[in-house]
Amino acid sequence: MTWTAALAPLRNRDFAWYFASRFVNTLGNMMASIALAFAVLDITDSPAALGQVLAAHTIPMIALLLYGGVIADRFPRTLVLQFSNLASAVSQGAIALLVLAGEAEIWMLVVLSIVHGIVSGIGFPAMASVLPQLVERSALQPANALVSLTRNGMMVLGPTIGALLVVTVGSGWALAVDATTWLLAALLLVPVRLPARQPRAEAPDTLRELREGWSFFWATPWLWIVVIGFGVLNAIHAGAWFTLGPAVADDTIGRQAWGIVLSAEAAGLLLTTVVLLRVRLERPLLLGMLGVAMMAPPMLLLGVSPTLVGLVTTAFLAGAGTEVFGMGWNLAMQENIEDGMLSRAYSYDALGSFVAMPVGQLAYGPLALAFGFRPVLVASALAYVAVVALVLCSRSVRTLPRAPVTPEAAVTTTTS
Repeated sequence: MTWTAALAPLRNRDFAWYFASRFVNTLGNMMASIALAFAVLDITDSPAALGQVLAAHTIPMIALLLYGGVIADRFPRTLVLQFSNLASAVSQGAIALLVLAGEAEIWMLVVLSIVHGIVSGIGFPAMASVLPQLVERSALQPANALVSLTRNGMMVLGPTIGALLVVTVGSGWALAVDATTWLLAALLLVPVRLPARQPRAEAPDTLRELREGWSFFWATPWLWIVVIGFGVLNAIHAGAWFTLGPAVADDTIGRQAWGIVLSAEAAGLLLTTVVLLRVRLERPLLLGMLGVAMMAPPMLLLGVSPTLVGLVTTAFLAGAGTEVFGMGWNLAMQENIEDGMLSRAYSYDALGSFVAMPVGQLAYGPLALAFGFRPVLVASALAYVAVVALVLCSRSVRTLPRAPVTPEAAVTTTTS
């Protein structure tokens, strides 16, 4: 694939506006993730409290995912995203104001995180499924890679900038920037025009649409096998890396260094995205699952010997592997599921993948206090590899191919 073809989706007016929206929103989120973690630790140095705040976002998000999938398959996806972005701007802005004013308490952050989780659950399926409405099928890999490029590029800069703000002017300012980017992201979606959908033969029926989504999900082996596997993997990742990680870093390599580690992970994502702009990814799920196994080494090192050089190196490799999975998974979904079912499929995917995350967020703090950080992190790394191996036992996962390349133009270009 030439660079001209790789960058062709940007000539599509609607994709370009969507791309800009994702860009500014991602920058704010990448700073906010580390700022929120240390805002909580400034109130109380308990990793269990951090887990409670993270779970307060995750639980309502999971609870609303299926409904969000129905909404995104029923209404214009950009309209759903605008509503979600505006509501997120309000909730994150309130958190920022409380932190900046020095009035924030854990229960306040929990309540506002619940609000943010609700609107995230409604908006996530629309965000995940809108891309096939913006570009031709043959352009899905470069379009996905371009979106990943902005996300991963901001992941390189965001945590480091966020950590720098935390140690200089405080975590509230990074959270305020995040709130502003949610607002700007909503405004940038205004010019996007999606193709008109075929009118429904039947009146909207949420329960029926949910049953249709479930029937499709369960009838597609590669889909439910990977989703169940990621239910476990995400619980481990949320607990070991995002809940225990900042606490271990606080006592060892330091807050600024933890930001560098997260940026190294993002650098691995970014470099791999550039490669995938040019290289066609065959056997997307086989290579993706092998790639995601690279998350185990940094977890192991975090428990055994949390040095900056070692964590930066292994986090970089983990980021590279994670991006291979992310690309492979999006291609598997977008190329094998028709548009009218795609948002619901993504919602069942997200529900199954995320449902155990609050378990990890809530359980890992008490587990580390009971058994020690090192044994819990080592066991987590070993369990991570075992789950990947079990998923790859499925032939449907190992052998799922890419859709054939067609000779037509890669994208539809619009000028007005």
